[in-house]
Amino acid sequence: MEKRVSEIFGSMVFNDDVMRERLPREVYKSLTKTIATGRTIDKSVADVVANAMKDWAIEKGATHYTHWFQPLTGVTAEKHDSFIAPVGNCKVVMEFSGKELIKGESDASSFPSGGLRATFEARGYTAWDPASYAFVKDGTLYIPTAFCSYTGEALDTKTPLLRSMDAISNQGLRLLRILGDTTCRRLTTTVGAEQEYFIIDKELYDLRKDLRFTGRTLFGAPAPKGQEMEDHYFGPIKPRIAAYMADLDEALWTLGINSKTKHNEAAPAQHELAPIYATTNTAVDHNLLIMEYMKKIAERHGLVCLLHEKPFEGVNGSGKHNNWSLITDEGKNLLDAGKTPAENIKFLLILAAIIKAVDDYQDLMRISVAYAGNDHRLGGGEAPPAIVSIFLGEELEQIIRAIIDGKTYEGVRAGVMDLGIPTIPTFRKDTTDRNRTSPFAFTGNKFEFRMLGSSQNIAMPNIVLNTTVAESFRQFADALEGAENLDTAITELLRQTFATHERIIFDGNGYAKEWTEEAARRGLLNLPTSVDAFKCFNAPKNVEMFARHGVMSKIEIDSREEILFENYAKTVNIEALTMIEMASRDIIPAVSAYLADLASAVSAKQSVLPDLSCKAEKEILRRLSILNDRAFTELEMLKSVDRKAAAVCGMAEKAEAYRDLVLPAMTALRSTVDEMETLTSSEYWPLPTYGDLMFNV
Repeated sequence: MEKRVSEIFGSMVFNDDVMRERLPREVYKSLTKTIATGRTIDKSVADVVANAMKDWAIEKGATHYTHWFQPLTGVTAEKHDSFIAPVGNCKVVMEFSGKELIKGESDASSFPSGGLRATFEARGYTAWDPASYAFVKDGTLYIPTAFCSYTGEALDTKTPLLRSMDAISNQGLRLLRILGDTTCRRLTTTVGAEQEYFIIDKELYDLRKDLRFTGRTLFGAPAPKGQEMEDHYFGPIKPRIAAYMADLDEALWTLGINSKTKHNEAAPAQHELAPIYATTNTAVDHNLLIMEYMKKIAERHGLVCLLHEKPFEGVNGSGKHNNWSLITDEGKNLLDAGKTPAENIKFLLILAAIIKAVDDYQDLMRISVAYAGNDHRLGGGEAPPAIVSIFLGEELEQIIRAIIDGKTYEGVRAGVMDLGIPTIPTFRKDTTDRNRTSPFAFTGNKFEFRMLGSSQNIAMPNIVLNTTVAESFRQFADALEGAENLDTAITELLRQTFATHERIIFDGNGYAKEWTEEAARRGLLNLPTSVDAFKCFNAPKNVEMFARHGVMSKIEIDSREEILFENYAKTVNIEALTMIEMASRDIIPAVSAYLADLASAVSAKQSVLPDLSCKAEKEILRRLSILNDRAFTELEMLKSVDRKAAAVCGMAEKAEAYRDLVLPAMTALRSTVDEMETLTSSEYWPLPTYGDLMFNV
């Protein structure tokens, strides 16, 4: 098996090994230099690369190629063109030019633009990202690309991500030069995105309109057993799931995706996959492929993968932990504090810059994970609260306190773990525990951004992280360049930064009510819903920061804000309309049929046995009739408020209407219907229950 894994790993990727083998030496050197330094590709090598890429792809069974891009839909897009070119006499040859590799043209009229372009301005361009390897999938050569409008504005997530990676490299190099590093040529952020998901049986999924249309259950009473026993978490993997996971791993390995860890998560039917770190733009591409393959391979097994943040009410939802770090082109992890972090000035400066970035741009951190699906999860028992804070651990907190107070750090001695069993070796404990309630936690040599939802493209959170930290680096470099006494200047900069931004550091229980009150006293932002967060996107400080680093212009920010509001409104509207259809056509009629048959049964019984009270049946009739009438009234209210919200002009106002009017009406209808489910005979209830869905694989 070991040999097989090593043989298939990356076998469908036009990676460095393939390029070294198939490209002329000078072409290979030119291309790898482009990738390593972030410089513009030499167009003279494009034809050579394209031809080699085409030949390799054809050997892998490809007949087409596509520029694979990430429009502002949250998913990927692709348009397939064949390699064939006519040569006369009804014959063709297989061709692929450097021009076709570098640039593609796509109709941009139907993709979200937030007002960046008019519908009649259809032309859009895709541009090759050589830093993200091409790959073959389903008979097509996939070329990762950026996507922009005819006038040059970014219509995707990759373009600003790549810009943000340049920004943090450029500003980080300034800081490293000040600290005496003269050899580093580029800084790169790396990401490992842990992916949570649910797996259910497809036959049951097909019977739930809410899952098919919205990805989550809009109705559903709790199952007799949920996750109370904690027996699913890290438990034995069921054979059907294990077979699915094995196929998923193998498919991902062929694409060079380092799928490493898999296990059962906290809720029944919930699982997790974790890859090894990759350069951020590659990690984004890989995570999009992971989500695609999770769904595709599940269907082969008669299963369905649910990536919604909260597919089941009352049990854990699914998130995506974005493990973010910063490395040099020489392979040094700048977030590795070493054995003596109190003496590691480079680490402390970078730590201070990150703390400052998160505090200064709390709103952007929150916006980067804000959308309707994630609102159901944030603040729950499985997700951080909507208030942004940083967890550092005891040792780093004490170092920061010593710097603020101008004292010498005395040190935290790590204890030794001794279980008292002679055959089990002792080992040294870490100097800190992990805080699972923290939105942004330091976990050894990386920061774990834990607010992301399971279905989202991870590009935006990393755009925000890269750019805000780049801004801190810029300010630090400006303050230190030309300092008369560099050591004194660094000491004072660290003291001021930690003192000013200490408020963002919190090591307690983020779920506690007391933290909400304490956060308010500290002056931290609390943006409980996505709509609250969206309003902060185009704040002057945010526009200036993104524009200063060339990541996004004001018009690009405005367009994304418009799309965020629009998508929120559309999401809630689709959910409301789905609830209306299910309640109108399935649930209320089913309950009415049960009531009619129950009433007939009571009448029949009493006609034979007049003295029979039929107390149980009559009580069910009474209670269920009241609930069915209430459900009908709440259904009519939902219809009314949904029409009212749909008629609101302005995307921000429309989103507010869906949040303030439609969501409460949906909650009221759900509460009634869920109670009806507990009283209705299972023979009549039209939907698979939570017990069916979560315990049937």
